[in-house]
Amino acid sequence: MTSTDTQDAAGQPARAAALDLIDAALSRRAGLEEGLTHPALGRLESRDRAFARALAMAVLRHLGPIDAALQARLKKPPPDRIVQVLRLGAAQLLVLKTPAHAAVSATVDLAGRQKGGQPFKGLVNAVLRGLTREPPPLDDPELLAPQWLAARWRAAFGADAARAMAALIAAEPATDITPQGEADDLVSQLEAWSLPGGTLRAGLKGEVSTWPGFADGRWWVQDASAAVPARLLHVTSGETALDLCAAPGGKTLQLAAAGARVTALDKSAGRLKRVTENLARTGLGAEVVNADAAEWNDRRRFDAVLLDAPCSATGTYRRHPDVLWVASPADIPKLAALQSRLLDAAGRRVKPGGRLVYCVCSLEPEEGEAQVDAFLKRAPEFALDPVAPGEGGAPEASLLPNGTLRILPHHREGGTDGFFIARMRRNA
Repeated sequence: MTSTDTQDAAGQPARAAALDLIDAALSRRAGLEEGLTHPALGRLESRDRAFARALAMAVLRHLGPIDAALQARLKKPPPDRIVQVLRLGAAQLLVLKTPAHAAVSATVDLAGRQKGGQPFKGLVNAVLRGLTREPPPLDDPELLAPQWLAARWRAAFGADAARAMAALIAAEPATDITPQGEADDLVSQLEAWSLPGGTLRAGLKGEVSTWPGFADGRWWVQDASAAVPARLLHVTSGETALDLCAAPGGKTLQLAAAGARVTALDKSAGRLKRVTENLARTGLGAEVVNADAAEWNDRRRFDAVLLDAPCSATGTYRRHPDVLWVASPADIPKLAALQSRLLDAAGRRVKPGGRLVYCVCSLEPEEGEAQVDAFLKRAPEFALDPVAPGEGGAPEASLLPNGTLRILPHHREGGTDGFFIARMRRNA
């Protein structure tokens, strides 16, 4: 949404809501997701709600360049709340292209409405007018990603790949969906095109729940990369499948649609509600279990087990740019320890001869390649089951020499989530 007429009409309630969204997004993991479902945002008119979301996302997608531009114009940092106000003003000017007089006036007014904000109205006015006179570039890949993450990406994947990945941060991604059954009519109805593996990439914009086929359960939203792990299990009708850490349920739906008898397990009762809702909407069935995957007191073993482990989620930044700014280097070893524990638990659930797929939507090798290497040393009854080129719809560039997958966001035209995926088979 970039219409200047709409932006001018949206007014202060939308800007105040965007300010709260930014605070939520940068204060804690999943803060933006929680903020987007907050009742206060829902009380806004649809036009204002859309503007608030667009403004918050404009800040988050361009936070690095915006902060660099602001720091160059500030002798000392103002209070955090005023910094957030300045970020919103800069995004209106530089990203949404709101007319300067409207953006500056509205942002100065917003600053004055904050607790202790009156003395900073002049500063906000001066900084934003400076940006109007000398607008900085916002597309420098060296500024789009946090420097510590950019350095890790360069070390792991090379300078060219790191730049290509960072360049995607500023772009709003299309919506990928997984169809259930025949999808020929959905291609035209959703202005979509087919991706390898069966994913459709929709050209429509706006609220997905209003799109053709959603209410009928004919499809669900699922990034093209996120759809690959379940396909690699190749479940057949009547086989048993366990989806660990299942919420919000896209992989559960895939396994159920393929005919498996699925058990979907997740530690979060709140997130499991989304699994149940998605199953009901699509008419698919699964056993839903609220439990800690590492401590689940159940003796069953399964033909196929899928572990999409909790991770830093740095591979999801195209849709969730806030993850780049709330993650920290200290998170990675903590998450790696949890992943190790869950992977051991997942292995115990696999029948002899059964398959195990481990995946993370992380770009950090400690959460992917290193996890599987360590697991195979601990569990000699498992061996890698190498993925074939293009199997499951994975980009061919993602295939590693040992048959695991490292999908990078620039591996697919238009972008895709970053994932690590490994398929293993239990021999005894």
